[in-house]
Amino acid sequence: MGLFDALRGKTKQLAPNLDQIFALSTAALTLQSELDLVTTGEAGLCFKGGSGASELSNDAEIHDLLLADDPNGRLTLTTDSLGFKWVVISDTDIPSLVTRLHGANTTLTEHGFGPRLLCAVFGFQPLTPPGEGNVRLVYLFKQGTFYPFAPRDHNKRDNEFELRVRTFIGDDLPMEKDLSRWMALWGLPVS
Repeated sequence: MGLFDALRGKTKQLAPNLDQIFALSTAALTLQSELDLVTTGEAGLCFKGGSGASELSNDAEIHDLLLADDPNGRLTLTTDSLGFKWVVISDTDIPSLVTRLHGANTTLTEHGFGPRLLCAVFGFQPLTPPGEGNVRLVYLFKQGTFYPFAPRDHNKRDNEFELRVRTFIGDDLPMEKDLSRWMALWGLPVS
C-alpha cells in the first residue's frame, strides 16, 4: 500500500494465517491430560457473507465446493443471528478435524474468501462431566493466534477458567496476548 492509497483511505486487507491451526493437535493432548477436556467433535469456520471477489454466489455453491474435497464428511453451512456464515465440520478425531477445517480454509481462500475469513472455533468438553465446563478455542485468522472462550449460562463467561486454559496450552499454541481481542462469541453453532 502506497502513500496515495493511505491518503485516499484505502487499507490493505490482511491475508489469513492458516498454518498455525495445526498446533491444535498438540494442544488437545495437553487439554486432556491437564484439564480433562476432549473435543466435542465439532469445529466451525466463520466468515463474512455477501458480495466480493468470490466466484461463488450462494450457500449451495459453497457447500458443494467444500464437500467436493470430503464427500463423506459431515459439513453444514449456517448463518448466525448477526449474519455471519459458519461452516461447521464434525469429526471426533482431532487431527482429522483440524486437517478438514484447514482444507475448508484453504478452499475458501482460493475462491476469494481469504479477506473475509474471521475465525475458527473448536469445541472442547469435560471427559468426565461435569468437570470445569466447556471451552471453545477460537483461532483469529488475521492474527494467527488462539484464545479460550468459556461460555456459561445466561451469556456469562468463566474468565478464570479461560486464563487457566491459556496457562496450560500457552506453550503449545500461539496465544493472543491482547485480552481485548478475546471476544465473547454467544450463540455459536459449534457445541
